[in-house]
Amino acid sequence: MEQKSRSELRKKIMTILYQINMYKKNKIDFNVDSVIKEVEEIDNEFIKDTVYGVLTYEKEIDNLANKYLDGWKIDRLGNTDKAILEMAIYELLYTNTPNIVCINEAIELAKLYSDDSVRKMINGVLDKILHQQEENE
Repeated sequence: MEQKSRSELRKKIMTILYQINMYKKNKIDFNVDSVIKEVEEIDNEFIKDTVYGVLTYEKEIDNLANKYLDGWKIDRLGNTDKAILEMAIYELLYTNTPNIVCINEAIELAKLYSDDSVRKMINGVLDKILHQQEENE
């Protein structure tokens, strides 16, 4: 069986988080595992851990994003942009993924799915979080 790259898996995570955001916004009941299954049939720990991680820490992640989104709130971002940013912040704060990888992967996704101004915004937010983390260590 061919192993999917982490980049491909992150694309799937972005899609799953996007889907969940849509359900939440439209007040539609959903089952996280079912949403994951729709996007990725094969059980994948990385996908599951990341999706559940983002959902578990969503308040902390969104508060942190809002702190660094100058004059913006994360809820004003498009669902795709929000998904990319939440996933990246989750990975930065709660996983052992190297920081540079978290940021680069988010920027690559943003290049594909977001416009330039949003890509720069995502980059800026992640950069500020990274610097804050380094100061705290």
